Amino acid sequence: MYEDKILVCKDCGQEFTFTAGEQEFYAEKGFENEPQRCKACRDARKNSSRGNREMFEATCAACGKIARVPFQPREDRPVYCSDCFAKMKENG
Repeated sequence: MYEDKILVCKDCGQEFTFTAGEQEFYAEKGFENEPQRCKACRDARKNSSRGNREMFEATCAACGKIARVPFQPREDRPVYCSDCFAKMKENG
């Protein structure tokens, strides 16, 4: 039903592919407009609007490695590195 389309990014002017799968996703979500920016420009725009996050260092409660987290760690709550957090999330 859908076919890949080549679009031009309005920020960088590079061509990018709006895949059939992406078009189907847009249709399912009810989006009426095609994307105007390539993935790299969309990501850059999204990250620039967030501003710089202050990162804090903490020791992972599971493996003991240093973890960088976007919140101020508290003594009464464990902090996990991204690897250990992902493992815990997988195991429920």
